[in-house]
Amino acid sequence: MSRSLVTDAPAKINLTLHVLGRRTDGYHALESLVAFAGFGDGLSLEPGPDLALWVEGPTATPAGVGPDNLVLRAARLLVERIQGLRLGRFRLIKRLPVAAGLGGGSSDAAAALRLLARHNDLSLHDPALREAARLAGADVPVCLEPRARMMRGIGDDLGPALELPRLFGVLVNPRVAIETPTVFRELGLEPGSRLDGPSHPVIASGSDARSLIETLGQARNDLEGPALRLQPAIGDALAALRRTPGCCLVRMSGSGATVCGIYESRTVADQAMGLVRRARPGWWVRATGLR
Repeated sequence: MSRSLVTDAPAKINLTLHVLGRRTDGYHALESLVAFAGFGDGLSLEPGPDLALWVEGPTATPAGVGPDNLVLRAARLLVERIQGLRLGRFRLIKRLPVAAGLGGGSSDAAAALRLLARHNDLSLHDPALREAARLAGADVPVCLEPRARMMRGIGDDLGPALELPRLFGVLVNPRVAIETPTVFRELGLEPGSRLDGPSHPVIASGSDARSLIETLGQARNDLEGPALRLQPAIGDALAALRRTPGCCLVRMSGSGATVCGIYESRTVADQAMGLVRRARPGWWVRATGLR
């Protein structure tokens, strides 16, 4: 039997998210500093003659196993672009909450493309692979090489990988789901309009932790207000992290409902995780390094 290929699909965290406006084609133009957690879903590919997908894990049911699963969608898009692509059966272990602002489905799709690239000796910069990622979803390209970087436009304009200082996050989801299109509708921008606000600060690669946290404090997540109106429990999660000792910054990730507290020490982050878990045993809470 052929040996399975294995990769991680780490959680994507939007440390900033500025909405610049809404384009005439209906898409929203963004600027966002994206980082990745040290954990997420897991994906393997067992080489074989056909595409197939098996999903298991704590959040397998809401993720779904049908043809609309982003793993299969991304894989089919690559099949359409490369004749004779070697295929196989994917096994997805879902650990991340679904519709949570952590890019779980997008990271899964990017992981599928990475495995197919490895199976077929393709570069991650292959034009067909990049096009498949872009068509699979707005967040898939940034997840192909999961390193901190600026993401602009509709996710198609990626900056170089950034060297972040050692920072640690505590991710909290109050066990509510919120769909991204719903949040953008709540933002209420008409096509061709712009959203006023201070410009995104420059994020310098290689800065120290204190400088980066100060810079992040000058930025924002423009989807936080709309998401809070739709799911007030997000406010409870933000408040719970703000109360933890050593928390330097709290921000919602993506379109929610997960929020992230930033800490300078893994020990302090682990202690904060424990405090929130004891106070809110029904919530999903994880501590992680950021990269």
